[in-house]
Amino acid sequence: MSSPDWLLGGAVLSLAVWLVLINLRSRFWLADQRLGEAAELDKWPTVTAVIPARNEAVTIGATVDSLLRQDYPGDFRVIVVDDNSDDGTAEVSRPGGIADRLSVISGRPLVAGWAGKLWAVSQGIDAVPPQTGYVLLTDADIEHDPGNLKRLVYKAETERLHLVSLMVKLRSESFWESLLIPAFVFFFQKLYPFPAVNDPTKKIAAAAGGCMLVRRETLVQAGGIEAIHDQVIDDCAMARLIKPLGGIWLGLATRTRSLRAYESLSEIWGMVARTAFVQLNHSVWMLIGTVLGMVVIYLVPLGAVVMGLALERTDLMLVGGGGWLIMVAAYAPTLALYGQFAIRGIFLPFAATLYTLMTISSALRHWRGQGAAWKGRHYG
Repeated sequence: MSSPDWLLGGAVLSLAVWLVLINLRSRFWLADQRLGEAAELDKWPTVTAVIPARNEAVTIGATVDSLLRQDYPGDFRVIVVDDNSDDGTAEVSRPGGIADRLSVISGRPLVAGWAGKLWAVSQGIDAVPPQTGYVLLTDADIEHDPGNLKRLVYKAETERLHLVSLMVKLRSESFWESLLIPAFVFFFQKLYPFPAVNDPTKKIAAAAGGCMLVRRETLVQAGGIEAIHDQVIDDCAMARLIKPLGGIWLGLATRTRSLRAYESLSEIWGMVARTAFVQLNHSVWMLIGTVLGMVVIYLVPLGAVVMGLALERTDLMLVGGGGWLIMVAAYAPTLALYGQFAIRGIFLPFAATLYTLMTISSALRHWRGQGAAWKGRHYG
C-alpha cells in the first residue's frame, strides 16, 4: 500500500473518531455547563475560604479583595495560608479595614510525602471555624466575581451537591495564551466531559482547583485532605474522593477569572509539563497511546488535506477535510467562550502538536529524576 493510501486510511480512522467524540462523549464540546443565577435561601450556611499561597505577592491582594467583596448573605470568612513565601505574600494579603473576616497564618515547613499545596490547604482547613458548612478552596491568583460564592452555595444547597467546582476563565491575552489556553480548556473537557462528571450515575470525576466549594462534613467523612496528601493533580483527586459520597458538579466560569499570565511559550510549557505525565500515571504505554491518538485525531486530517491538494487526490481532500471541519466545529463553542472566532479552530492541530510535545517533555523530566516541579519544589 502506498503512502497516500496509508494516509487515506488514517484520515478515515480520524473521521470515525471525531464522529464518535461528538456523538458519544457526552457532548463535551458544547461547553454549556454553567452556573445559573442564585435566588434566596431560608438560611445561608457559613462558608470559609482557604487560600494556599506560595510566592503570590503579585496576585494575592486582588484575590483576597475579590473574596471579601462577595455579596454572600451568610457568614463568610477567608483564611490565607502563607506557604513559606519569600516575596512578601503575607503582607500583601492583608487589606486594611476588614481584618475581622480575614486570617493570615504562617505555614509550617513541608512534611515529607505531602504535596506542597495540599500541605498548606490542610493547615488552612485545620483553622476553619467549627460552624463552617462549606469550605471554598481557591487559588491565590483568582479574581472572583462578586456573586460567585452565592451562586456556588445556591447550586450546592438546592441540588444537594457535595462538591461544586468552576474552571475559571483563564487569561488569554498574549499570542501564546490565545493560541493555547482555549485548546487547553477544550482538551480538559474532552478528557473529563463535564456532563458525565455531573451525572451521578457515571464514575468519571473531575474538578478545577482554582474554585472548589466542598461540604465540610463530606470532606471529613472522606478522610480529609490527608486522604489525597501526595497527589500533584489535587483537584481531580478531590473529585474522585468526594463523588462516591454524593453528587458533584463542574462547570465553566464566564465572570470569575484567573489573573495568572503566561506571556511566553516556555511558561505554558512548564505549566503543562509539570503534570502531564502524572496524568498518564507515568505509564510508557499510555504515553505512546496518547501521542499516537493526538497524531491521528489532530494531525492526520490536516496531512490528508495537504497531500490531497499536492497529489490532486479528491478522496484525501474530502475525508481529511471532513475530519478537520468537524474538529473546527467542535472547538467553536470553547473559542466563543474566549471571545474568538470559530475560524481560529483551523489552528487546533498546531496547538495539539505543541501539547503533545509538552507531554513528551513531561515524561523526559520524570525519567531524568526531575519529577513535577512547582514553586521551587520537585515531586518524584
